[in-house]
This record gives sequence, C-alpha cells and structure tokens, in this order.
Amino acid sequence: MEDFDPTNPNWEFHKMIKDYISSIDIRQLSIADLVLEQRISVCVRKRPLNRKELGRREVDVLTVADKDRLLVHEPKLKVDLTKYLENHQFRFDYAFDEKSSNQLVYRFTAQPLVHTIFERGMATCFAYGQTGSGKTHTMGGHFTSTKEQDATDGIYAMAASDVFRLLEEPKNRSKDLVVSASFFEIYGGKVFDLLNDKAKLRVLEDGKQQVRVVGLSEESVTSVQDVLQCIQCGNQIRTSGTTSANQNSSRSHAVFQILLRKRTNRKLHGKFSLIDLAGNERGADTSSADRQTRMEGAEINKSLLALKECIRALGRKGAYLPFRASKLTQVLRDSFVGDRSRTCMIAMVSPGQGSCEHSLNTLRYADRVKELEAGAGGGGGGGGAAAAPPSGGQALQLPPVFSSHASAHGGSGNLEQDDLRMLHESLGQEAAAAADVLNFHEVVSHVVEAQEQLVEDHRSFLQGNRDLWSRAEVLLKQADSPDCNVEEYARSLDEILQRQEEECAAMREKVLSLRKLLKDEEAASQHIRHLPVL
Repeated sequence: MEDFDPTNPNWEFHKMIKDYISSIDIRQLSIADLVLEQRISVCVRKRPLNRKELGRREVDVLTVADKDRLLVHEPKLKVDLTKYLENHQFRFDYAFDEKSSNQLVYRFTAQPLVHTIFERGMATCFAYGQTGSGKTHTMGGHFTSTKEQDATDGIYAMAASDVFRLLEEPKNRSKDLVVSASFFEIYGGKVFDLLNDKAKLRVLEDGKQQVRVVGLSEESVTSVQDVLQCIQCGNQIRTSGTTSANQNSSRSHAVFQILLRKRTNRKLHGKFSLIDLAGNERGADTSSADRQTRMEGAEINKSLLALKECIRALGRKGAYLPFRASKLTQVLRDSFVGDRSRTCMIAMVSPGQGSCEHSLNTLRYADRVKELEAGAGGGGGGGGAAAAPPSGGQALQLPPVFSSHASAHGGSGNLEQDDLRMLHESLGQEAAAAADVLNFHEVVSHVVEAQEQLVEDHRSFLQGNRDLWSRAEVLLKQADSPDCNVEEYARSLDEILQRQEEECAAMREKVLSLRKLLKDEEAASQHIRHLPVL
C-alpha cells in the first residue's frame, strides 16, 4: 500500500484519487494507434506537475484514463467540512497524458492537416488553455535546463518540416509552389504585424465577404530554420502581462501562417494557420478595476466565444458563420468555409488542484466545440459527465432591447453587431445575465471602434493644422512687406483662425463622444459579475 504523508494538508484527497484510479482500467494512447481523418478534431493534453505545484504540495487532480478520455477529480468540502471528490469525465478525439511527447501529440493533431494545404485547402491548429498549461511547450518546443527553448520539437517546426518534405514529392513539385510565412497578433481587437515591428494593420472585407489583412508582411521561407527565425522574431515582441491567475499571461492571440503560393502569379494555393490563443483565464478576468485589463478580458472572451461557434458551424453544413463577431474569427474566416477546411484544437490543462477550476473551464469549452458531433460515428465528440449544460439547443430569448439576430444576412445594417447578438443567443445563461454580457461586449466594441476612428481623425487633424499654420506663416511674411494690404491680411488671418476653431470644436466633440463611451463601459461592467466561463 502506498504511504501518504499526513503532514501534507492534501493527503486525504491524494488517497481518494489513488483509490478511485485503482478501480478503473487505464489504456493510454500510443504511437501505434490509428490516426482518424476528421474535419474537426478536438484533443486534450495534460502536462506534468511543475516545480511550483510540487513546492506547494499540490495534488494531481487529472487522470488520462483512455486514449480519448480524461477525468478531473475535483476536491470538495461539505458543509460539515467533510472532504470528498466530484469526478468529472470528458471525452475527446484524443487524450494525451503527462508522459506524451510533442512528437506523439503532433502525429495525432497537426500532422494529418499538412497535406490539406497541398490540396488547395485551409488547415488550422489552435492551442487553447490557461497560461502555464503547456501551449508554448507544445507549439514552440520544450525548454532546456538553461531555460532556452529547443524549437526543433515544437509543432511549428514539425509542421514546417513536413511542408518542405511534401513540397519535394513529385506530385507537388509539378504544382510549382513557393512557401512564405506571416506572423501577427490580435490584441484588444486590433491586429499587429509581428514581422514588421508591430505595425498596426487594417482588416477589410469586400462585397464577396473576402477578408484581407491590409499591409501584412509575408516572408519567403525555404527551410525550417527560416520558419523558426520568423517565429523567434515575432515572439520577442508579442504582448504579455499579468493576470489574477498568472504573472506572465499571453494577452494576445498569436497567428503564425505558412502559405503556399503559385510561383508564377503568387496566387494562394493553401494555408496552414497555427494559433497560440491568449490565456483563457484572461478572458474571464474581471477582477481588476483597471479598464485596460477589463477591456482586454472582454475582447479575448468575445473572440473565444466567436471561435467556438465558428468551429461548430464548420461541422454543420449550411450553418450561419458569425465570423464578424470578433477580429480573430474575421481574419480566420477562410479557415471555416469550404469543403477543404480542416481544424484541430488542442486543449492544454494543468494538473494541480490550484488550477482545477481553470482546467474544468478549458475542458468544458473544448467539449462544447465538438459536442454536435458526439453522436457521429468516428472519433467521438466530448461530453463531460459533470460539465455545465450544453450551449446548443434552443436559442436563448433575449429581452426586446437585445432581441434576436436582426436578420444575420443583413437587417440591422451593422453585420458585426448582428453576429455578436447571434453569438449571445447561444449562451446557456438566463436572459438577464446574457443581456448584460451582450451589452458589455457591444459597448467594448464601440469603444474600440471609436478609439481607432479618433486616432485616424487625430492624425488628419494634425495634418490639417500643419497646412493652416503653413498658410499663416506665408501670410505673416506678406504682412511684413511694405505694400501689405491690411484689409486682406486681416481677412485671411481671420479665415485661418475660424477654420482652426471649427476643426478644434469638431475634434473635441469626437473626444467627448469617446469619453462618454468609456463611462458607458464602466457602467456596463458593473452589471456583470463575470464573463461567460470559457
């Protein structure tokens, strides 16, 4: 019998978990297992307990019980302080335990997607989870004892290696393709180029619903080393910061793309998007009174809600795609449409009991991404036994002021707001709570839009003032000449000052409008205790 240290305050929970595990059969994933061909794949990866968790003597509350099943042993206390476990079960396409290598994870997640881009398709792989759950390790490679990252065994490098390998196959060589890479981040509803000193980018949609990221730089790459150099360059300037859950949380979604183009006309042939999503604890972080942190959380929360619905729509033929509800889903629109689009999500979870709530939120989110395929033949879809109620089913009826999707195909004149409202109809919350969250998300969207417009107007205002002052300087030189027409001088100067006064008044009106929106955001935030759990 295993000895349990009674000086550890968590020893009773530890014993309960060990007793529970001993009563079940465990069969974990191996390299010999069959890789399923699926349009949407949702997987989960558990990391080992880290040094901090071991130092706090935390108990491992996660068990990978099967190749597609993970258990969460949630420590609980009754009213009389009796300790007990609530055991949650989640089923996904694949479940990786703490001993799984990056190579094993890659084999069952991103590798099956690589050939898609050679067949004129769009492949997308998302890394999702709490900061510190292993996203960077999985996507970028493991860290050595000197805290340097060995990028050669990360999904980025392995995917790039397979792209260059397949490029040399005879059937692909005849297609005359070249490889390039782009890397950008989405932070606070804005897009920044990570390969061009974080230059701010514009996202435009044409009449055919084609979305373009204007000005995004694209680097030609001819080797895995070139790809890793791009990633290293971008990661050094990616936005990060502190949350209530982590001291160095990813505050942005980082999108790295490998593109195949025709050599002759540069026409896009296929694209593989690898996305390291912002820490999901950031999306529910409303504990800070700081407006920037609060708005960051709202934007991340909104984008993750939109992402879930867009992936679900990918699995339902003819389903409406609410891609305009967030900047993330807008720039990734082509990943969710067409018969050749394939997506994989890897949900990362931390095993320590201190992260139990975050891990449950991650698993519930991942479960909902694919629950619509739960009854399908292959792979299984998820179904946490003790998880929160599904978000599917009947649409939530919002109060009249927020009433349903005013014709998703164009009714209100503001397609982004239509998509956002449709998104909130899918939330499994009571109407009043959902309406408050929708109101908050809408106000934050208005603030972001108004701020961007004000910055553009500010830039135009300064240029206009430079032109006015240039005219005033010319006028001053004319006034110094002996034959100056005093009446013309006074009239012209008055005209310049009047024009400046009008422009200052118009500019101040726009500033006051933004300040009012900021007050609205403050008021709206008071009506929500927390954003929808992700």
